[in-house]
Parts: sequence; C-alpha cells; structure tokens
Amino acid sequence: MTELLFYHLQGQPLDRVLPTLLERSLERGWRAVVQSSSEERIEALDAQLWTFRDESFLPHGTHKESAAAEQPILLTVNDDNPNGAAVRFLIDGAPMPADAASYARIVLLFDGTDDEAVGEARTRWSAAKAQGLTATYWQADEGGRWVKKA
Repeated sequence: MTELLFYHLQGQPLDRVLPTLLERSLERGWRAVVQSSSEERIEALDAQLWTFRDESFLPHGTHKESAAAEQPILLTVNDDNPNGAAVRFLIDGAPMPADAASYARIVLLFDGTDDEAVGEARTRWSAAKAQGLTATYWQADEGGRWVKKA
C-alpha cells in the first residue's frame, strides 16, 4: 500500500529540503519522480541538483530528455512514471497522480508560510484519511530534524 508523507516546510526552503530527501531515496535503491506544476521550477531544480553539494551531485534528468526512462531521478510536470519510480515527490501544488497506488511512497511538500498551500495540504490529508490511506505528517524541529507529528 502506498504511504503518503506530508512535509510541512517552515524555516527551510524546498531547494534545501528536497535534495536531501532525494538522496535518501536513492540510498534506499528507489528511483524518484519530482512533479511540479511549473516548468520554471523544473528548470531551476535541474540546475540545482548538479551543484547542491560541492562533493556530489544527484543523477537526474527532465521529462524533456529522450533518456527520461533511464534517470534515477526524473523532474517533470507530467503525472506519468517513465523511469519506474518507487517514490513520487509532489511540489508546488502538483496533483496526485492517477496511478498513486503504484508507488511505495508519495511525498507532498508544502510551504507552511503559504495559507493556500496549507489549506490544500489539509484537504489532501482529509481525503487520504477518508480513503483509508496511510498518511503521516512531518515537521522540522528547532534543530532542523524532521519529526513525525501525526
């Protein structure tokens, strides 16, 4: 059954949190898809993931590339899964994919300073619970560590 994780971003921007979560996914042997609702965000993430750390990079590509199916991490605005990802990250209000049940995890990251994003996350949380899905809520503590709150 797909596990749905809600990450409430407060005090930490997406571009700092997402690379770490992607790194952990790869360490588990999972391929990942990052879905945004914005081509501009995909382009910015594409550039950032090559340089987010001086000593390493995250192997990835975008949905525009012919080798999209071969990418360990795929950045996209589409809801398909060409690289056979086990985990899907939804950012910028990207919708739940039609094939949500095919993932081990779906991670919804939302900006805690954006009232609209918080409201949408609450709606998605309620819908997930009503459907009997396993959903967990994560928030960073003062030290920046993720703590399971619900």
